[in-house]
Amino acid sequence: MNGIAQVPHAINNHYDRAMLMRAIPSFLHTRFAQVRDIPRNNTNVIKFRRYGSLTAATTALTEGVTPAGSTLSVTDVTATVLQYGDFIALTDYVMMTTLDPILMETAEVLGEQMGDTLDQLTRDVLAAGTSVSYGGDATARIEVAAGDLITADLIRKAVRTLKRQNAKRITRQINPSTGIATEGVKAGFIGIVHPDVAYTLETLGSDGWVGIEKYSNQATVMEDEIGKLGYVRFLETNNAKVFEDAGASGIDVHCVLILAQEAYAISRISGRSVENIIKALGSGGTEDPLNQRATSGWKATFVAKILNNAFMHRIEVAAAA
Repeated sequence: MNGIAQVPHAINNHYDRAMLMRAIPSFLHTRFAQVRDIPRNNTNVIKFRRYGSLTAATTALTEGVTPAGSTLSVTDVTATVLQYGDFIALTDYVMMTTLDPILMETAEVLGEQMGDTLDQLTRDVLAAGTSVSYGGDATARIEVAAGDLITADLIRKAVRTLKRQNAKRITRQINPSTGIATEGVKAGFIGIVHPDVAYTLETLGSDGWVGIEKYSNQATVMEDEIGKLGYVRFLETNNAKVFEDAGASGIDVHCVLILAQEAYAISRISGRSVENIIKALGSGGTEDPLNQRATSGWKATFVAKILNNAFMHRIEVAAAA
């Protein structure tokens, strides 16, 4: 009897043209920024200005005597917008022979790369803030040991630090689907954590941890939110900052960012924030005489800047094994 073994199929495999999902992290670090774009054809430097508060005038006036008065103090914060970008080159041969929707997939891959790039740029700026505390008895990153995990007490002390600086809870975020529009959120300080730290957070139920499944109003849950402890609402991403091999005995040190209103800003050149650039086959002139190459790429103008270190706090801890 002749079967498959004797007469194999001419095509041995069915190829499913639906592409598999790529594993990408959530891009959280730009969501809670102030967005202040620079007008096109102006400059590449943006200046943020803050006037200092005056102390309370608690001394009674003396009749007929003019007081000394007060002086305004000004703090300027400047940032320079830079360009970032990348591209993928495709040959005419691969475009005419592959079964894949290669141009569409290329655009999606590049879009993910752009989002990842801007998120990591912002993350690294925030992770360099000056307000910081450490797990356990550590007083520096190099002293963070394997058992110095995140605790409810560390989180509450971070909140206390923010409150002492008159930091305000966040009520708006940049819509992650557009990167431009904003949407309201229930007031809270925002915590950004790695899944390895979230693992420990979710064991703190007896210390006040509340998972999103226990929220009374599910409509208030933000994308990527996992729960809250006290005033801090935590969001999870694999892009959270990890200082590799930086702790005691060379362990990784995880950064937990806790953000308040107006802690930081991002800026772009208006009208040139993001460009999708496609060079079709035949567009290369004499550099491509046989129309063999096409490219698809992106280019962005971007800068992230801390506006006020007092409105953000970083906790550096170990992760559970």
